[in-house]
Amino acid sequence: MGDREEGNRTMSKHNDLNALRHKIDEIDDQLLSLLNRRASLTNEVGIVKRAESEDVEFYRPEREAEILRRLVSDNSGPLTNDVLVRLMKEIISECLALEQKLKVSYLGPLGTYTHAATLKQFGGAVTLRASKSIDEIFREVESCGVDYGVVPIENSVGGTIYQSLDALKETSAFVCGEIVLAIHHQLLGACELESAKRVYGHEQALQQCAGWLEKNLNGAEQIAVSSNAVAAEIVSQSDGKDCVAIASNEAGKIYTLPVVARNIEDSASNTTRFIVLGRSYPTRSGDDKSMVMFGLPNNKAGALHAALGVLAENSINMSKIESRPSKNGVWDYLFFADLLGHANDPSMVDALAEIKENSSIFKLLGSYPRCDV
Repeated sequence: MGDREEGNRTMSKHNDLNALRHKIDEIDDQLLSLLNRRASLTNEVGIVKRAESEDVEFYRPEREAEILRRLVSDNSGPLTNDVLVRLMKEIISECLALEQKLKVSYLGPLGTYTHAATLKQFGGAVTLRASKSIDEIFREVESCGVDYGVVPIENSVGGTIYQSLDALKETSAFVCGEIVLAIHHQLLGACELESAKRVYGHEQALQQCAGWLEKNLNGAEQIAVSSNAVAAEIVSQSDGKDCVAIASNEAGKIYTLPVVARNIEDSASNTTRFIVLGRSYPTRSGDDKSMVMFGLPNNKAGALHAALGVLAENSINMSKIESRPSKNGVWDYLFFADLLGHANDPSMVDALAEIKENSSIFKLLGSYPRCDV
């Protein structure tokens, strides 16, 4: 009797499992139909856009931001918002590629954090071009060699990437997006930790792991290279007996290097912000940021205070301000400010017009949807 009851319970569980799998199959069939329907509608959108204008902007960051924010707001789980956004980014990327496959330049080679940020923003259905320098990415966008470019602009530990900031002064490109990426450094190599005599990594990565390196690899030579991916590539091409690299998990996979130690960054909140470069900036999404550059007469007392007062009078929040030498005169500086709001918001239009009127130089660097996830 006991064996029969046990058999009945096993059969019942088996039937329940089959029923659940059948429901999943039905949902998969619905997903397949809906995904293809979405793709077909995207094709139709492309046809309408081409009929209206020869100069078509297929990638619309503000439209994508609106879609993702609406879905995140409606998300009841169990999928987390991070997972939902990642899945939707890939769907949008694949659908957009049916209209036009974007070309995007990033700071290479494969396996850099800029590479990871680019995939996070644009998904996998784009043509990626690895550039050797930040300046090269700016030139690629300006010359129409690519549709967009991605460069790092600041790190929560290392601070501002001044090469990117300085390039914004002269470029004809606009900032049309931002990407925020959590940074986790791995120590990669084929040798044991105690055997490591050389550590390769980008200068900022070495800085961000300085405490861990002092504690665990004190005495090892630290060698700065152009990127963490290059560090992984160097170690992968060595005999591997006494050298390691600071790089990402993805770089470890690309260059087939084992992880010697995980998450060696000194700050658990280590984060890098990247900007997306394009030849125009998007329209308002409802939750935007703007970046401006301005210079002030250096012989006028209270000029900066007055400029910031204009923002306060128009209820505009400033999330960051940075000064850089203008290179046009001794003790002459340019100010780079991140403002909450779009350049076409009425209050922003008034404020920027007044700041421009009282500045020796003024440039709107771009407006873009604020990064949510």
